[in-house]
Amino acid sequence: MRIQELTEYLDTYLRAGEFHDYAPNGLQVEGTREVKHIVLGVSASLGLIDEAARRGADVVLVHHGWFWKGESPRIAGVKGCRIRHLMQSGMHLVGYHLPLDAHETVGNNAELARLLGLTIESRHGEYGLLHVGEIISGAMLAADFAQRVNAALGRAPLLVGDAQKIVRRIGWCSGAAQDELAAAAALGCDLYLSGEIREHTTFEAIESGVPYLAAGHTATEQFGIQALGRHLQKVFPGLEIEYVPQDNPV
Repeated sequence: MRIQELTEYLDTYLRAGEFHDYAPNGLQVEGTREVKHIVLGVSASLGLIDEAARRGADVVLVHHGWFWKGESPRIAGVKGCRIRHLMQSGMHLVGYHLPLDAHETVGNNAELARLLGLTIESRHGEYGLLHVGEIISGAMLAADFAQRVNAALGRAPLLVGDAQKIVRRIGWCSGAAQDELAAAAALGCDLYLSGEIREHTTFEAIESGVPYLAAGHTATEQFGIQALGRHLQKVFPGLEIEYVPQDNPV
């Protein structure tokens, strides 16, 4: 398969053209290889690039790619090293950021709903990234829901606010969407979950009465890329596709 065939399919399936994103979606660095073997990962770190090369991959497909808005355009330092290793290997780099957060089937937030046992009742904000639903199994303490998140994501979340509050209506948005706490509270959510946390988030959770779960940026965004890989495997059964986990406590 040519890289253009793969990216054209992904661009269409993820509706990449509908998003005004912080980095380019789709093919970010064109390599030289025919596509037979794809390595999936959350972020295009040097470690992932080198591991993909060691495994003989032709494509590195990630959620967090390169060339973010506002960063220096210089190909030097960490960025230069990553690009050098990728291009020397001949691999292609393909990344989808907001399209993979928002997708209703393989998106990070859709996967969080499946893993945490949540309905998806509504979606709000730009691109519908703020999801709202209920715990399917019924109401529970915020502390108990945090334990469910721990078990599902493989990372202990930080719970701020009232751990003993009974919660059922949940708001969530993967990654660094902690500032959507106020919007979740206004929508009647009993608890809000995202990946990261800021200093002021603690006080907002306490004062709004809506506990906040900082469940980890990587932890909340590790499942969409895997779901996308499973989808690709069904569409292109001849490809070898494997996911490489990355240790990132943030």
